[in-house]
This record gives sequence, structure tokens and C-alpha cells, in this order.
Amino acid sequence: MAASSLYLGLDGTKALVYDADNGEVVGRGSFSYELVSERPGQAEQAPSLWVEACKECINDALSAAGTDWEETAGRVAAIGVSGQQHGLVALDAEKQAIRPAKLWCDTESALEADELSQRWGVTIVPAITASKLLWLQRHEPQHWERLAHVLLPHDYINYWLTGRLCMEASDASGTGLYDLAAGCWDASRIAALGDRTASRLPDLIGPNEVVGTLRPELAKELRLPATVQVAPGGGDNAMAALGAGAVKEGTWILSLGTSGTLFGPSSKPILDPSGTINPFASAAGNFLPLLCTLNCTGVTEEVRHSFGLSHEEITALAAKEAPGCSGASMLPYFVGERTPNWPQATGAILGLRPGMLRPGLLYRAAMEGATFSLLAGMRRLQEYGLAASELRVVGGGSNNKLWRRVVADAFQLPLRFPAEPEAAALGAALQAAAVHSGTPVADYVAAHPPPLEPGALQPAHEAAEAYRKAFQRHQRWGGCLYGGGSCDI
Repeated sequence: MAASSLYLGLDGTKALVYDADNGEVVGRGSFSYELVSERPGQAEQAPSLWVEACKECINDALSAAGTDWEETAGRVAAIGVSGQQHGLVALDAEKQAIRPAKLWCDTESALEADELSQRWGVTIVPAITASKLLWLQRHEPQHWERLAHVLLPHDYINYWLTGRLCMEASDASGTGLYDLAAGCWDASRIAALGDRTASRLPDLIGPNEVVGTLRPELAKELRLPATVQVAPGGGDNAMAALGAGAVKEGTWILSLGTSGTLFGPSSKPILDPSGTINPFASAAGNFLPLLCTLNCTGVTEEVRHSFGLSHEEITALAAKEAPGCSGASMLPYFVGERTPNWPQATGAILGLRPGMLRPGLLYRAAMEGATFSLLAGMRRLQEYGLAASELRVVGGGSNNKLWRRVVADAFQLPLRFPAEPEAAALGAALQAAAVHSGTPVADYVAAHPPPLEPGALQPAHEAAEAYRKAFQRHQRWGGCLYGGGSCDI
């Protein structure tokens, strides 16, 4: 019997090998690198690092997938690439990187974002690529003049793999230059960034198209078949939705990572002028409204490190504290915030009384504060008529069982947990398998659902009132300190 085809899913520093016939991940690889942050707001990486990471990850994942490396590599049929959204990859006419890529978490373009917000009548946050393009024009005119091609991180890897410059909707919709309802570039916004900007943007492709096959010289270097196809890929959140099986309305993804995200499939575009909900497209041809916060697991880690306790020790202490933290609230804006759009905000702890500076209470307050920022996004989505029937929780924070309980009780929704921790990489592999088979991506994922942990975590209804009051405090105090209002704290 012929050996089954294998599919590679790449996501930044990680790779996995997916056996479609068995529905199993059979190999994994990873590679670590740092970002450059030498001044406030700066967050950059050299695209060449991503290339080296991909090479290492692919080799390690294939080595783990079988004892005969050559035989395993020869079974690879397609590759899908997930990448961080918004990051500006600036290439010159020779398609060489002009400068390090400015990443989604780079906030140096805060002033430019404010200017575009006023000009376009919607909230544009510094993460969005359009603000970074305007920043480049203003602050590095020599690089702006050399700029010939604009890509996002995963598009750059697709270019490295195939030699083709293109972009798909899930990433294009995160640039601020895409007309979500029409499904094309927004000519009026693009014109606002200069006459040459339109020519710098790549062609758009559909979610079920093949970008191309591996460049012959790269196939030889990677020791992969030259026939390996490259799927469109997409932004990491869109890929995570596929990897968690969220292709039907009502199933939402909540990610507790360095950033916090909440997103899910929608049959209609959500155009929120406040900027709270990002108007993204999905990787399956529909829409993926999304909320993103900058402060999530980094906040809990700040507290843990401050007390020098292990995860197990401080979680056990936090579990002894009551929901709502006895009236204490942490506003977790340690690195500013994207949602709400408060890039200059700082962290704060309010509501403290004598005897409350306990490590467990502060750790739980950090969990609750990060969770409430995401809950605010759910409330906004409900205003647009969207409703969640369950949350699928991913990211490093989802491994903490107390945090799972906080999320279930604050949202008052059942939680399910994908068995594969690298949901974005798995989503990329599933997309690669779908495109290679000629099956629409959503249909393929529905027919090959990613595995979930057994059972669902149900909310404790008796905790609902405590979290309702705590959430109200979080919203009120955040508005008082950073939202321009005034109140009696």
C-alpha cells in the first residue's frame, strides 16, 4: 500500500508534520530567536531570521516524523505557512529586505495611527500596517524611496519558498488598506499613502489557491520534492481558527498568549468604527472578527517573577482567593494597550486595602484583568449580533487550570481545549492538505476535525455575580485612568 502524503505546517518558530490519512501530527520542530527592542515602542526582527528558523524547524520536524529521513521528506506534498499579522516587510526592487520588519507589537507609529484614524473616521491602532508605512515615509524617507514591495511576514516566507509575491485576505485585512466588504484593496486609503503605494502592494489570491511549488534550488537545499505545493497560508489567528476546528459560527477561539485574542468565524463582515473589533477575513473565504490585547500571559509572569515562585506555587495561592479578588482590580496595561487603543497606558492595581498585597491575590488579579480585557471584546461582538456557544481556548495560559476556571466563569460559557498545542501550525498544515486535495478549506476542516481534549469545562453559575461586578470595576477604572473621563475612583 502506498505511503500516505504528509503536510508541513509552519508558524514562526515552530513546524509540524501532519499525516492526513491518520489525522495525526507525527513530527515537530522549533527554533528560538529574539526581537529587537532598543527604544520604547520598538519591536523588530530581520526577515532572514525567519528563513533560518524555517530551515531548522523543517529539518527537525521531518527528523522526528520517521526513522528514514529521505523517505519521510519524499512524502511531503504541500506546505502551509502561518505568520504574525500586520508586520511590515519592506523590500526593494531586487526583492531584498530594506530594513528589519516592524512587528505587530511595535507601537512607534502611534502618532501616524492617530492621524489615519482622524483622516479615515475609524480607529486605526499602531499595530496596523498602514500606520507603519506612514511611519516609514516620515521617519526613514531614504527607505521609503527604495520601497518597491510590501509584504507581511508569512507572505515573505511564501516568497522565499516559491519566488512569488502575493497576499491572501486574512493577512491583507490586517493592513488597514483592504476593503473587507468588497474583498479587494481599498483604492482611496492606498492613495492617501502616496501615488506609488498601490504598485507596491502584491496581488491578492483566494483561500483555496496554490501559491506555487518550491523553487528548484530551495527544494534541493531542503531535500524536499520539487513538486511540493505551497498553500496561501494566512495570519496566525486565521490559521489557529482552522487548527482548532472553528469553521462554524458560534465556535470562538480565545487565545491566552503573550497577547490575548478572541475571534471566530462570521458570515458577515464586522466593520467596527471604534477599532475594538478588527475587521479581518478568515482563511476559509468568510470573515473573522477579532479582538487583540497586548497584555496577557506577560502580566501574570511579571507577578510570578516578582515573588520568585513557581507556576504551581503561585497558582495554588491564587486558587485560595475569591473570584473578584476581594475588590482589587489589576489594569494590565504593562506595555500600553492596543484594545482599548491606549498605547501610552501603564499597569495599575486599584482597590487595595491593608493585608491584600498577597502574591496569590495579585496573581489572580492579573489573570482576571487580562481576562476582562477579552470579555470586553465579547460584549462588543454581541452588539453586532454575534453570539458564542462555546470557547475553544488555546495558548500558554490555557495550560493553567485556574485560568481555565476564571475564563469559564467570567464568560459564563463552556470551554473546549484543542489537543494540539500548536493550533496555528496545525491550521497551516490542514490548509495545505485541503488545497492539495482540491477541497475547499472549510469543508476539509469540517471533515477532518482537529482533536479536542475530552469533555467540556462548564461555567460555575454561582460565580457569575462576583465576576459581573469585578468586570464593571475593571471597565470603569480603566476608563477613568486612560479613557479621558473623570470619576470618583
